[in-house]
Amino acid sequence: MPRHDELSTKRNRVRGAVAAVRGAVIDVSFAEGSLPPINSALTVEWDRAGPLDLEVHSHLDQTTLQAVAFQSTAGLARGVPVLATGEPIMVPVGESVLGRLLDVMGEPQDNGPPLPADTPRRSIHAAPPLLRSQSTATDIFETGIKVIDLLTPMAQGGKAAMFGGAGVGKTVLVMELIRAMVEKYEGISVFAGIGERSREGHELLTEMQRSGVLARTVLVYGQMNEPPGARWRAALTALTMSEYFRDQKHRNVLLLMDNVFRFVQAGAEVSSLLGRLPSRVGYQPTLASEVAGLEERIASVAGSAVTAIQAVYVPADDFTDPAVTTISGHMDCVVVLSRAQAAEGFYPAIDPLGSSSMLLDPLVVGEDHYRTAEEVRQALARFRELTDIISLLGVEELGAADRQIVKRARRLQRFLTQPFMVTEAFTGMKGASVALADTIAGCRAILDGETDDWAESSLYMVGTLADARAKEEKANSADKAET
Repeated sequence: MPRHDELSTKRNRVRGAVAAVRGAVIDVSFAEGSLPPINSALTVEWDRAGPLDLEVHSHLDQTTLQAVAFQSTAGLARGVPVLATGEPIMVPVGESVLGRLLDVMGEPQDNGPPLPADTPRRSIHAAPPLLRSQSTATDIFETGIKVIDLLTPMAQGGKAAMFGGAGVGKTVLVMELIRAMVEKYEGISVFAGIGERSREGHELLTEMQRSGVLARTVLVYGQMNEPPGARWRAALTALTMSEYFRDQKHRNVLLLMDNVFRFVQAGAEVSSLLGRLPSRVGYQPTLASEVAGLEERIASVAGSAVTAIQAVYVPADDFTDPAVTTISGHMDCVVVLSRAQAAEGFYPAIDPLGSSSMLLDPLVVGEDHYRTAEEVRQALARFRELTDIISLLGVEELGAADRQIVKRARRLQRFLTQPFMVTEAFTGMKGASVALADTIAGCRAILDGETDDWAESSLYMVGTLADARAKEEKANSADKAET
């Protein structure tokens, strides 16, 4: 009887040949009885300069399998030899990947030196942590962003999603959150750029270098111009690196994904190339299981947390889209970015009434925070109800109580705007990070009428209430000087 390691070595040397090529999906034939297992890696031995890595997706029969390519298959012909590695795709993890920009296979793409030969590697496929080993802590992850900390608090070790259409500020929010994690919590940030434009990747890398946080950040990209297989697995590569820091180094990790919709979209492309019948709205029939396979691995264990913040593109601003509803079902915190808010100049363009968090509970955040958040929501909700009446008849036709609510709601809207540090170069405004206590105190003062006599502009794009007070006094001094 041959030993197990001899069988493994024999399997490692198994060679097949390309039988068919359909874009990013390749059929490979092997001798009977030697098919590599599902999710194992294959290497195409072709005469091109770049590598061509495949991952086994399914077995068609006793001698043929289907594999998904991670690089372009242009120029690939039938009969080209394919080597079975006998193991899943292994990506580098650990300290040596910090400060680097990597592709889905873990290869550096930042024109830097190659990774050290002794860099540990882990499979991109892993089971989620056992339920009994997962941590249930409800510590708040303070972002320094007023509207998020007040109305949609995030949990350390939780999952939060930012839903929004094109151009409403998802990527800017993600960049600001990277800064918050690295500067406040001194943790590791792992960024997964799924289907990102090359321009966005370059801007993020430049911003990380300029702000000095790149040394504790890993950037993993499956870019828009890459095959769907690379975009499909980029999230798993980033998640594997996060799990290593959580499990082996016991460090807190902020995992950011931009954009999870592109993960679903890449899966749909692969599904159609595999010849599956589409499900609702043309999505893959395995949509729910693919999203669950990714999201369930994002968990916290005792002593270290993976906090996931995910940007999700909403196609045509349709929040009933199957991809959007499937992803939102896994989230603790849902932040909805509104095009109407952006059109009015309220940034971050977060809809305070459409967003929600499971942590906004007096037992978790405290009675004062909960009561202030609820009163802010009530004021903004009443203002939204009165908007049509105001546009038709004017504020003067409202009752005294409603006029007071409108006055304070408008000030709350402006106070919940905030200049970001990552946009200082574009706006010329100094960025502000606001402590939760200052946010609650500022909203409480507005609700109690302390700012009723202030100009609304004094509360717009400021940090704390003290900043707004200074802005108001400066404006008053300028007016007196003119008169």
